[in-house]
Formats: sequence, C-alpha cells, structure tokens
Amino acid sequence: MSQLSDKPTTGVLDDLELYTRIYRQMLLIRGFEDLVQSLFLKGEVYGTTHLYSGQEAIATGVASLLEERDRVAATYRGHGHALALGVDPQKLLDEMLGRETGINGGRAGSMNVNSLDDRLIGSFGIVGGSIAAATGAALALKRTTGGVAVAYFGDGAMNQGYVFECLNFCQVLKLPLVFVCENNGYGEYTPFESVTAGEIRARAEVMNVPAETIDGMKVWTVRPAAARALAHAREGNGPSFIEALTYRFVGHSRSDPGAYRPEGELDDWRMRDPIVLLRAQLEADGVDARRLEEIERAMNEELERMRERGVAAPFPSSLSSGEFKQ
Repeated sequence: MSQLSDKPTTGVLDDLELYTRIYRQMLLIRGFEDLVQSLFLKGEVYGTTHLYSGQEAIATGVASLLEERDRVAATYRGHGHALALGVDPQKLLDEMLGRETGINGGRAGSMNVNSLDDRLIGSFGIVGGSIAAATGAALALKRTTGGVAVAYFGDGAMNQGYVFECLNFCQVLKLPLVFVCENNGYGEYTPFESVTAGEIRARAEVMNVPAETIDGMKVWTVRPAAARALAHAREGNGPSFIEALTYRFVGHSRSDPGAYRPEGELDDWRMRDPIVLLRAQLEADGVDARRLEEIERAMNEELERMRERGVAAPFPSSLSSGEFKQ
C-alpha cells in the first residue's frame, strides 16, 4: 500500500462541503484518541483502551452514507465508529473516564460502548462479536424498517468460525448486512499473513457474496465502495463484503509500543495518514487552507474543554473513585 501514488490532483472530491465536514470528523476522532491515550497514561482512564488512530477514513466514509433506520455493530476499537455516527464526544470521553455523565453511565468503559439513539447497537470485546450482533440486527431490519446493518471487524476475526456461519446465513436469507473488514495488518501482535491463508475477501466470494478490497486510507475511496454495498443491501440483494486496507498508528492496546513491527513500517504508513491525504486533496480541489487550519484550531480548543469537563465530572453515585482499579 505504501507504494501507491497519493499525489493530489484536482477534481477528485465531488462534494467539497461534505468532505470538509468529514475532515472535521476525522480530526475529532484523532484528537479524541490522542486525548484518551494521554489521560490513560495519567491514570484517569480505567480498564483498557484500543485506539482507532490511522483508520479514521473507514468509519467516517461509511457513516456518511448511513440512514436513521440503519444500525452499526463496532469492534472493541470502537471510539471512531461511535464518533462517526454522531455519539456526543463529551459523553463518550466521560464514559472512558468512568464518570456518571458517560454515554453508558460510566459502566461500559472503552470496549462496550453502545448508543441506540445514535444507531450503535454495541462495541464488542469478543473478536468478531460485532458480526453476530449485526447479523441479528439485519434479520430484524429486514422484517421491520428495511434498514441496513453494518458490521466492523478486524482481519483477526476472519479465522473465527461464526464469521462463516454469519456470511452463509446472511447470503441464504439475503439479509441487509455490510461486512466491513478493517484490515490493519495485525491481529493483536501477529501479522495477519502469518495466520491467515489466502485472500480475505475470498472467504465471502466463495459464498457468492459481492466483495472488494479497497484503499482504506482514502475516504473518497471508502465512500463509493460503501455506497455500492449499501445499495446492494437496500435493493434486497443481501450482504456485501468490503476489505479496507488500513493501519493503526498505535499499539494494539494500553501502552503497547508496537515493537513487533518491522523497522520503518510505521513511518511508511504515516506518510499515508488519512487526515493528511484528505487535507491535501481538499486544498487541491479548492478549499482554502486557512479554513482547514481554523477547523483544526477550533477542534483542539474543544478537545481541551472536553478534557476539563471530563475530569471534573462525578463518578457514578454508587461508587467512589477509590473503588476503581486498573
């Protein structure tokens, strides 16, 4: 992927206002994750954390096409999915801090966030658990509102047996589900090539489920793929499968330094930072750089206000801070 040409050319983005809003969302996700990591290192975040930094183009690209009747099942790396759907960032941060004002009252923590009002049926700590949950949602949606379910999962989930059961079930019943594999190259600390045989999308293709592999670092590549998959589902044709090639800029979780990665790999992928790529493309297509700088400045100020409010928020009334343990 690092060999792909990313030099911006004019006329790539079809809706500059839309992509400018997406740019702001991506900045929010990245800044939020940086903030969570800094608070974690200070002992303010209880439990574990799995950050979405580097993968922002996928969640924002897909979410930009979803309707109110749709539902999403996220992974344990789900902060980005939640924010892309419109979950209140202050409430999400408060949840990370275990505060009563959190989106789930401070009791879900990082891996189990849900917000039905924002179409997020859950974030799942079990590898691939999002797929089973989304399959159930797709079954219900087909029988009721006609919406589409989206399941996010990593490359490591592809060796779980129930992934194939759900693919088969969805294809047989033509359930409206979009499978989105965020292939960031690693299942925890293991390169996916070391444990996964063949092409990931072939697992879907063998069941005649439409599948494609895309550049997950470019949001303007993610959106058309998501549009095709969503249209396929809305027309009653059943599931689709997207493998989005991406990379996490941080370790697997907590304070993992990612020392298992080959020297220079992270640097190569950082040159394909989805936020940097989108900003360059926006400027190439005519968006004033000063406007983008103002968006970034305002976002940084808002994140600082969020931090102040979050650490000042109360813990759940039945608990004191001393009862939380790392």
